Amino acid sequence: MKILIAEDDLNIREGLKDLLSREGYQILAAENGRIAVELFQQKQPDFVILDIMMPEMDGYAVCREIRKQDNDIPIIFLSAKSEEIDRVIGLELGADDYISKPFGTREVVARIRAITRRYLKTQPQIILQDQFEFGDLTVYPNELRAKRSDQSIDLSLREIKILQQLAEHKGEVLSRDHLFNTCWGYDYMPNSRTLDQHISKLRKSIEHNAADPQLIKTVRGAGYRHE
Repeated sequence: MKILIAEDDLNIREGLKDLLSREGYQILAAENGRIAVELFQQKQPDFVILDIMMPEMDGYAVCREIRKQDNDIPIIFLSAKSEEIDRVIGLELGADDYISKPFGTREVVARIRAITRRYLKTQPQIILQDQFEFGDLTVYPNELRAKRSDQSIDLSLREIKILQQLAEHKGEVLSRDHLFNTCWGYDYMPNSRTLDQHISKLRKSIEHNAADPQLIKTVRGAGYRHE
């Protein structure tokens, strides 16, 4: 999924870009409203995050332009404005949610995941694979979660992609290059620790004992394997 972030504050824009890239989203970034509209028209993102107070076009104007072309795409307003009237205006324009600055990264990720789940239910072509088994887990890609008995485990898009690859090649050793190319994209320039950090985080979520993983095995010098 592609997310368009329109935010004139460089630190916030880059912070959101890094955060959501790690979650597995492709990011389009705009420093003002005019560029945001141009990127929306050219790149057709699946999700939009809009700051309200931006140069050239504010977030409300951008939202109006987007809604003229797409009435379903999820939109979140992100702004220092916190008065009730500002929230009402944003929601009346067709926004799905409103996050006030300052905000925590967990809050942003949780809200985006919640809206993404709703969106994926109406756009199943974005993730083509149906639910699949991964050890004693059942993974539901379009819900961004896995389930074990009555336990529900939230997952990011990238974690879903990693599990899909390992499940599709069960018993095979998948190299780091293979996982980077299929889960990050061929144009991604990986840091040597990036994948290991993702696998470590994923193990903490899905393994019974992350210190003794049984679902995702490390094959030293080669990659990872699901048995």
